[in-house]
Amino acid sequence: MSRKTAGTRVRNRENDPRRAALARRAVERGARAEYLAFRMAEEIYAVPIAYVKEILKLPPLTEVPRAPADVMGVISVRGRIVTVRDLRRRMRLPESAPTRRSRILLAELAPELGGTGERVGLFVDEVLHVYRFTDAELESAANVLGSELAEYVAGIGRQAGEMIILIDLRSILGGQKAPPAPARTALAGGRA
Repeated sequence: MSRKTAGTRVRNRENDPRRAALARRAVERGARAEYLAFRMAEEIYAVPIAYVKEILKLPPLTEVPRAPADVMGVISVRGRIVTVRDLRRRMRLPESAPTRRSRILLAELAPELGGTGERVGLFVDEVLHVYRFTDAELESAANVLGSELAEYVAGIGRQAGEMIILIDLRSILGGQKAPPAPARTALAGGRA
């Protein structure tokens, strides 16, 4: 291929009206926050994907005597001991037995974001897929919830007719109550 032909193709790509339309739509939609969705008690929940380090099948657990009710036990992940918490118990949802679709999300929240920096396993019923939300598709939990569950919820995401409950990992991993009415950037896990 000659230099002239290669240069012409690059210029044609730059002047392509379809590419320009796609770029315009991306700017109009705004930044997108990515959340990993999972199912628990027939509802769809999601956490910021930036905090999920790994997804594991359920390995054998070692129970811990006198541990809090939501602690299922500990596992070893590449020589590192990780506490596994049952998200259903933590959020006071009806319990169910693990299935072949059950997974553990290895999550970590840095101290500067309100966490302990410790890696924790979160037991969920089934991992679904990643949602990418714009600001317009996110609602604050303060506007939607009024129950005791609100302390674990950062907001609600709406996309393609589905409502996805966005978990506040600061209250789960950091052991502290979520701040009231988080800002949009907090919903996105600090990412814009």
